[in-house]
Amino acid sequence: AWWLAIVRTTYLTWVARLRGKARAVFDSPQVSEGGALFRAALWRKQINSACGTPVEEVTPVVVFRHEAIPLVMNEDFWQRMDTGKKNKIRTPEGKKWAKGTPLSGSAPDASADMKEFTIRAFIDSGGIVLACGLAFEEDVAQYVEEDKLSHDDAKLRAKQHLIPGVIIQPSGFFAVLKAQDEGCKYMLGS
Repeated sequence: AWWLAIVRTTYLTWVARLRGKARAVFDSPQVSEGGALFRAALWRKQINSACGTPVEEVTPVVVFRHEAIPLVMNEDFWQRMDTGKKNKIRTPEGKKWAKGTPLSGSAPDASADMKEFTIRAFIDSGGIVLACGLAFEEDVAQYVEEDKLSHDDAKLRAKQHLIPGVIIQPSGFFAVLKAQDEGCKYMLGS
């Protein structure tokens, strides 16, 4: 069927990027300060140092879903929609509401060690980041409400504010289960 071809070419592009026998999917239904991404990146380092598995033979996958979906949106979205305040996410000092996802690495005072625990660095190093399409609809709805856009226009606008390299899935549970079908071990990341 034609729709099956669209699903395969759109949603499943990441499957071909899975490599090696060391595969894990880190499920992130909560914000938890981006703990799932941190754990996934740290796991890759640990399996390399403890077991000697080459990094290129390790594939971590992170699925941001449910309440964690704002973490895959860029700073423009966070500032425009006041996401830090809405989700009660504060800056590292804890004094102000965050104006961007803690996983962007764009904070000027972020240490070099922490800059490797960003979505962009994670993807650049071979990690895979997936986002729940159902939860993403909440971001779309914010543009419908705030900017008085049609659903289709709001979805296009929301996609413009998705961190590059993040792949939207039909749902987070689809992504988590598909990753397991492809040999990824499951880890609740947050």
